[in-house]
Amino acid sequence: MAAEQEAHGMYKVGLVGTGFWSGKHLKAWSRIPGVQIHALCNRSTEKLVKKADEYGVPHERLYSSLEEMLASADIDIIDLVTPPETHLAMVRTAAAAGKAVMCQKPFAPSYEEAEAIVAAARDAGVRLMVTENWRWLQPIQTIKRVLDSGALGDIRVARFIHSDFFTERMVPGASLPQPFLAEMPRLMFYEMGPHWFDTWRFLFGEPKRLYAEAGSFSSHVKGEDSGVVTLGYDDFYGMMDLCWVSRRELTGPIIEDQVDARFVEHFVVDGSKATLKMYGDQGKIVIIDNNGYETVVAEQTELDHEESHFRLQTHFIDCLTSGSPFQTSGDDNLRTLRLVFDTYRSIESHQAVQIEP
Repeated sequence: MAAEQEAHGMYKVGLVGTGFWSGKHLKAWSRIPGVQIHALCNRSTEKLVKKADEYGVPHERLYSSLEEMLASADIDIIDLVTPPETHLAMVRTAAAAGKAVMCQKPFAPSYEEAEAIVAAARDAGVRLMVTENWRWLQPIQTIKRVLDSGALGDIRVARFIHSDFFTERMVPGASLPQPFLAEMPRLMFYEMGPHWFDTWRFLFGEPKRLYAEAGSFSSHVKGEDSGVVTLGYDDFYGMMDLCWVSRRELTGPIIEDQVDARFVEHFVVDGSKATLKMYGDQGKIVIIDNNGYETVVAEQTELDHEESHFRLQTHFIDCLTSGSPFQTSGDDNLRTLRLVFDTYRSIESHQAVQIEP
C-alpha cells in the first residue's frame, strides 16, 4: 500500500454510505494531504449526488454497490460508513480486492461476526481499522495526557457521567437525524457503548469484571435509554452513569421539530495525589490537590467531532504509510465489543461478568 501511494502520490478513497455521519469522514479526508476522495457509493441516488457535488467527486465515479465501485474505480482505501449488519459482507468483498478498510462502529451486531470480519482482513493480508473517534476528542486526549503524566498518582476511582433528555424528545412526528435509533431493541450500550468502552480502555486499560443495570423508560424507543456500569480492576474501580431520560443538563424546549443529541459528559478521576474534574457543561478540566487548590489544565474543551475525525483519519493514513499498528485495529475493537456484549449479559442475568483476557 505504501509503495502504491508513493508511486502515484495519493491515497484514493472510496467511501460507502453517504448518510448522516458521512460528512464527518468526507470533511476530514478533504483536509488530509496525500488523500483524494475518489469515489462514492450509496443506494440512495439523491444522497449520493448531494455528497458528490459538495466534495467535488465527478458523477462518473458514483456507484450504487461496493462491487461496482471496486470493479470500476481506481481506489486504495474503502471507508465503510454503513450499518453494522453490512460490515461482514463488505469487508470480505473489500479485503478480497486487496483494499485497506476503515470500518464504522458498531463494528458488528455480534461478537462472532466481529471475529469473522477480523479474520477476513487477516486472511487477505489487508489493513483494517475501526472508526472509533471518541478517544480522539479534545477533552479525552487532554485527560489521557494528565493520566500519563502521573499527576494524579495511583488511580482510586473513576466516574463518567453522560446525560441527555434525548429519548423523551423523540416524539411522533419529530425529525430525527438517525430515525433508526427509535427501533433498536438494544439501544444505548450498542449504539454508544463502543464509544464509551473504547474511551475507557484508552484511558484506564482493560477491566477484569463488570456489573450493569439498565432500563427503558421513554415510550418513544424500544431499547434501553438509561444504565449504569461498574468496572473492576485489581486496585481501583470505575463507574459509568449513562442516561438519556435525565433533565440534569436540560436546556431549551423539551419538544422540537428537529431532535438532535445534546450530550453533556462529566469525568471525575480520584488519585492518590490529586483529583481530575472535567466540567462537561463548561468544557473546563482542572486538577485539585490535597489543599483544595485547582490547577486549570484546559479552560475550554469541546466534543469536537469533526476535528476528532481529522485526527483519527490522519492516524489511519500515517499508519498505512509507516506500517505502524492502528490504535483501534479490528483486533483491538474485539476487546471493546466484548465489554459491550458482556454489559448485556450482566443486565439480562443480573450478575457480574468476569471479562476474558
